Amino acid sequence: MADLSININGLSLKNPVLTASGTFGYGTEFQDFIDLERLGGFIVKGTTLKHREGNPYPRMAETPAGMLNAVGLQNKGVDYFIEHIYPTIKDIKSNILVNVSGSTVADYVTTAEKINALDHIPAIELNISCPNVKEGGMAFGTSCASASEVVTEVRKVYKKHLMVKLSPNVTSIQEIALAAEASGADSVSLINTLMGMAINVKTRKPVLSTITGGLSGPCVKPVALRMVWQVAKAVKIPVVGLGGISCANDAIEFLLAGASAIQIGTANFIDPTISVKVVDGINEYLNQNGFKSVKDIIGLI
Repeated sequence: MADLSININGLSLKNPVLTASGTFGYGTEFQDFIDLERLGGFIVKGTTLKHREGNPYPRMAETPAGMLNAVGLQNKGVDYFIEHIYPTIKDIKSNILVNVSGSTVADYVTTAEKINALDHIPAIELNISCPNVKEGGMAFGTSCASASEVVTEVRKVYKKHLMVKLSPNVTSIQEIALAAEASGADSVSLINTLMGMAINVKTRKPVLSTITGGLSGPCVKPVALRMVWQVAKAVKIPVVGLGGISCANDAIEFLLAGASAIQIGTANFIDPTISVKVVDGINEYLNQNGFKSVKDIIGLI
């Protein structure tokens, strides 16, 4: 058995496999399929300050080698999470991260502050791909200035590990990553979904109610891998890679490209046991290739 443990800037993981927000519910939905304590951690679905219903249906569509989603951060709000969901998951012996989303900087700050008080949540993942309602709906993560502002303000109130999730829908993802790092991020995760759309040729209308949505799945992996490699070369903080990971070999590619850990997203919908299979597959790869630790392969490219 190789040493799969990894420390991401103070966040200790038993292995580098996490599950991505929005694809794993609150973890409990997967307990019938896998032992959650075998994971390095899991990231619960996007949590906002107030209850959100999300977007109107239809809000998901299958595409070749992937899927589009425009769910719109449907959740019952951070107070409901603290009162009703946190007590049911807090004793799971794995790292539980909360994905924090918002439509104003103040929303992010208040939500992060509330989660900071939860003893069994060692980290948050700050989703800066949300539209900034005060700046005409442009996502926080698409400019260095707005990314820097939200990370700086959250950093003032959030005292544990702060992971910032980056949008790929930008000119230079390295610049956004550097802005997040300079503003106090402990790590960055990437990529969030690519913007895409689908059209029903029979009705001659968009498939999604929102017209555009977030593209994920195997089709985005080459883009994600390239961006992870670029960001890992640009920043000094750890990088968490995600985007189209469907098997252990995919995960290993991200580690070789410079990711210290990886997240599995869309693949959880296809095979709810994929996360533990990837843990076993990474271990097998290390043993077969004479590596004693997963740390030995990080950033070899």
